[in-house]
Amino acid sequence: MDLADVGTELIEAAQGVQDHTVELRRAIHADPELGLDLPKTQKKILEALDGLGLDITTGKALTSVVADLDTGKPGPTILLRGDMDALPLQEDLDVAWRSQNEQMMHACGHDAHVAMLLSAARLLSENKSELTGKIRFMFQPGEEGHHGAKYMIDEGVLDGVDRAFALHVFTQMRSGHFFSRGGALMASADRFEITINGLGGHASMPHGCIDPIPAAASTVLGLHAMVGRTTPASEAAVVTVSHINAGTTNNIIPHSAFMEGTIRTLNEDVRDTLHTNLMNVANHNAQAHNCSCNAEIIAGYPVTINNEEEVQRAAAVAEAVVGEGSFHIMREAVMGAEDWSYVLNKVPGSMAFLGVCAPDLTPEEAAPNHSNLMTIDEDAMAQGVAMYTAMAM
Repeated sequence: MDLADVGTELIEAAQGVQDHTVELRRAIHADPELGLDLPKTQKKILEALDGLGLDITTGKALTSVVADLDTGKPGPTILLRGDMDALPLQEDLDVAWRSQNEQMMHACGHDAHVAMLLSAARLLSENKSELTGKIRFMFQPGEEGHHGAKYMIDEGVLDGVDRAFALHVFTQMRSGHFFSRGGALMASADRFEITINGLGGHASMPHGCIDPIPAAASTVLGLHAMVGRTTPASEAAVVTVSHINAGTTNNIIPHSAFMEGTIRTLNEDVRDTLHTNLMNVANHNAQAHNCSCNAEIIAGYPVTINNEEEVQRAAAVAEAVVGEGSFHIMREAVMGAEDWSYVLNKVPGSMAFLGVCAPDLTPEEAAPNHSNLMTIDEDAMAQGVAMYTAMAM
């Protein structure tokens, strides 16, 4: 099948189901859920898939949905993903479909991912006779820090899969255009917690105490200086202390000080080195101030690494179907993280960003992903539906 010959038809087909795509997106947006247990979102997905002739299974450890379109003809198995969960954030956007749930908001576009993938499933099901192989639709809870993809892999979502593709909307990119790169696309993300233990007492008599606050201050400075002194300048690496807590009032030296933060990098070897160095800085600074230290690194997502050939495949598909100049190779990776990394560690695949900058704004003016004012250009979802459909074809 020559995609160039059907490109215009695919865009028209995606626009033909645009009202349905928008309706699905708004319904999911208005009723967001968090984490791995998303029963209401799962129900909306199952209702949208009903009647499409797909083989459907639901998750055991999480409320995932896996739907297979089996053409009955030889060919590869292609996996397409849409993540389902929202963020713990109060929405302040004044729209009719705003979140009805307190401290829950689809501020990262997962509502659009699900809606686009559901419309792609509809288009592909309607054209099953023209396809070969198998298409697997992966609807995944728990992307926002809950390792949902890993749970789904453990339950067999990648069994027999030959290639994988995912889209992620991005508000600060040109609407309707795709952006990606081979190699590292997004960073690893680990969390660290450090508690420095001293000996509390009266603030007027610090000589009778072991003050953990100077040790904590020294540790913060040491961690931030560590990156530039132990990581090659050619490597992207970030260590940020983002939360620190110690003491209760002005005349008490506390017995402990707590801090936590994030570790980001685009190289797994650098990631290991940062882990080792962070522990050294924390422990040695504590010892230098006669304190003890409890430090822990909580492993997060690996680096998201796109397969070079799959990025070129996605670029060729976008150019043929969406239009010349619609796919852009990024010079730099994004330091955010994605649990799609677990999938790309197992099978050849890629992720591309879909620009959804609101039409009345420039990308620089748009509220970023994870903002309480995040919004999208819903018209761009038609390009996303066409891209999902074409990647499967």
